[in-house]
Amino acid sequence: MTARVSLAVAGAGLIGKRHIQAIDAVPDANLSAIVDPAAGVQELARSRGVSWYPDLASLFSKEKPDGVILATPNQLHVSNALECIDAGVPALVEKPLASDLAGAQRLAEASEAEGVALLVGHHRRHNPLIAAAKSKLNEGALGTIVSVHGMFWLMKPDDYFDVEWRRQPGAGPVLVNLIHDIDLLRHLVGEVVSVQAQASSIVRGHPVEETCAILLRFENGALGTFNVTDTAVAPWSWELTAAENPAYPATGQSCYFIGGTHGSLELPNMKLWSNPAKRSWWEPISANLFPQPSGDPLVRQISHFADVVQGHEAPLVSAREGLRSMELIDAIQSSAKSGDVVFLSGAQGAEAEKRSA
Repeated sequence: MTARVSLAVAGAGLIGKRHIQAIDAVPDANLSAIVDPAAGVQELARSRGVSWYPDLASLFSKEKPDGVILATPNQLHVSNALECIDAGVPALVEKPLASDLAGAQRLAEASEAEGVALLVGHHRRHNPLIAAAKSKLNEGALGTIVSVHGMFWLMKPDDYFDVEWRRQPGAGPVLVNLIHDIDLLRHLVGEVVSVQAQASSIVRGHPVEETCAILLRFENGALGTFNVTDTAVAPWSWELTAAENPAYPATGQSCYFIGGTHGSLELPNMKLWSNPAKRSWWEPISANLFPQPSGDPLVRQISHFADVVQGHEAPLVSAREGLRSMELIDAIQSSAKSGDVVFLSGAQGAEAEKRSA
């Protein structure tokens, strides 16, 4: 019988507590310690019958868990993850991987150089629905993908912004929310080679964006658009459509649309549109509804982390993968400031070659 994987959780805020609940739901894992200097956390650890430490240095001086979940503030991700790597302990880092690209690059390189697994908490990839959609795309059910559209439209209430940092650059929906959507689009459709974006904050007037419209060019030739706003009352966002988190009311709508030469797919509804006979706008079109597999992505992510720790699986979302999504978000933010097309990772030269051919 395989021994249970011992996991420590660093950061006992909202997401940290959700990770603790997820660990409880995974038979192969157990909570071994909670790391957080905040008031009341020591009592939480005592109530759970696990060790408490104010910081990772104190944890590693006393015990070495099989893995650590880092749910600490973004600004601490780099230093915390490096402590885990130095201790030889695999870590699951909440998104974003770091608060800037330099930090994310440093973590990806350190993880690879030391051979210590570093996973990024893009938990939506662990949703069985995404696995089913990915399988359909890989089967060629849509033919050649030519167009993609995504939406993140919802209303964050006024009191959400009572916390000062949420009104500042870096706390807007592009980095806080869109990074999840961008990670999924990369996973489903492929890498993005260029972006162009415009942003606005005309309603609240905060120094951070509240609305952003983005044009994406994918490596495979597909074009995409994404529209994000946290100041519109609307039902079209992954939060309100996927029913992943009971804190959000489920609307039954879709927020991603992937179009191909033989069909188009709505997500998360898993509705595949196609012409039963001849492909034509004059011909009948119908939709097949495929099963929507269920399963808590956070729980599945912990189960996957346990498998990675035991050497049974490679990370689904490695530090390198987290870095690539951060690079894309950074390009979107840069384009929104300048209005220019921003190319990703040497893509500008490739595009120039295509245009001159």
